[in-house]
Amino acid sequence: MPEGHSVHRLARQFADCFVGQALSVSSPQGRFADGAAVLDGAVLEAARAHGKQLFLCFAGDRVLRSHLGLYGAWTFGGTERFRGASSIGAPRRIGEREAGDDGGPAGPLLPPPPVGAVRVRLVGDEGWADLRGPTLCVLETRQEAEGARARLGPDPLDPGADPAPFVSAVRRSRRSVGALLMDQSVLAGVGNIFRAESLFRCGLDPAAPGRSLEEDTLQQLWAENVALMRTGARLGRIVTTDPADRTGPGRGAVRREDAHYVYQRQGLPCRRCATPVAMRELEGRTLFWCPSCQR
Repeated sequence: MPEGHSVHRLARQFADCFVGQALSVSSPQGRFADGAAVLDGAVLEAARAHGKQLFLCFAGDRVLRSHLGLYGAWTFGGTERFRGASSIGAPRRIGEREAGDDGGPAGPLLPPPPVGAVRVRLVGDEGWADLRGPTLCVLETRQEAEGARARLGPDPLDPGADPAPFVSAVRRSRRSVGALLMDQSVLAGVGNIFRAESLFRCGLDPAAPGRSLEEDTLQQLWAENVALMRTGARLGRIVTTDPADRTGPGRGAVRREDAHYVYQRQGLPCRRCATPVAMRELEGRTLFWCPSCQR
């Protein structure tokens, strides 16, 4: 499941490539046919993310709100302007050109026939975006969309976010901090990787009840997620290790096997203390932690 940094990158991509244009909107699969008919021809005025949810705001008090879930993906194609556009949750599909490929002037943009179950297709002046397999895809008024956003916890990637609601919600709860970090009504955008890695970096036992943690500790945990998610948004991938804790060369891109401290490293020695990394299920999701560093 894409974590919040990916959805923020996706929102920036929509803003760069589609905002200000009247879009052709369709639902090749048919499951969003009514919503597509309402949006077809409307101008996209803004694109923003909150946590794992994407809000595409159209003229006429219309918002297309989506959540990719475990299997959803946006894929993109179009002219040179779209080079560098990345798909979220599916293979990359960039820089395609369907007209003028003989070297002459390009004609009208002609997207290829949709492949697979495309819930929504958006076509602008120079490219298109296809949404497949989302957990959520709804058409709302701006008031309805704002109500949905208000039910989410603060987003660490929002520069104006106040961590106080997160701190307060955790300190009121008997649930474990490991479970609370994955609750989007407590903290929006944190998924399994950021959960595992931020808890490790703060030295926190994932099983510790939220109410047992001091405010300063939770402020530190908030700050850790802010820093990690900003790095993820900048790099387009999640890298949580410090250079001193990596085994690969000190220069160049961070190798995949060096990117994390505990996530999916069960049975391997902790990078800090050599204790085998542990793994177990917690409220339906797999948890990774170091039993020695996180006591």
